[in-house]
Amino acid sequence: MKMSIEALKKSVLVAVGVIENTAGEIFICRRGAGQHQANKWEFPGGKVEAGETVAQALARELEEEIGIHVTECHSLMRIEHDYGDKQVILDIRKVTAFSGEPRGLEGQPSRWVPVSELHQYDFPAANSPIVDKLQTEAGN
Repeated sequence: MKMSIEALKKSVLVAVGVIENTAGEIFICRRGAGQHQANKWEFPGGKVEAGETVAQALARELEEEIGIHVTECHSLMRIEHDYGDKQVILDIRKVTAFSGEPRGLEGQPSRWVPVSELHQYDFPAANSPIVDKLQTEAGN
């Protein structure tokens, strides 16, 4: 029995952090040239490893990637997206309290952006609903 390409594709569970500062700005990073969805802007995070909860994975990834320690976050939304070559399940958490100052520890460009300007950045398609939700909540 042959399996279809669709059946062979494996979904990747990704913990995503929408990090907001006291000015209401959101922290974003730019993906590297060799990564999936290269050179697009993203909300930081990464793959949930076996045995980790989404919150644990997010805390680990944000510490490794941008040097912050998450002290408070809550679920924002969940998105399933098929890029054709890869299926992702994004579990998005809004990070409302953290220690440290976020910066691109892996050499990736990063910046704080007002919510009203997020639509001006080139995000992967799976991130569009996140931008839409943040802008709707902010009344933009």
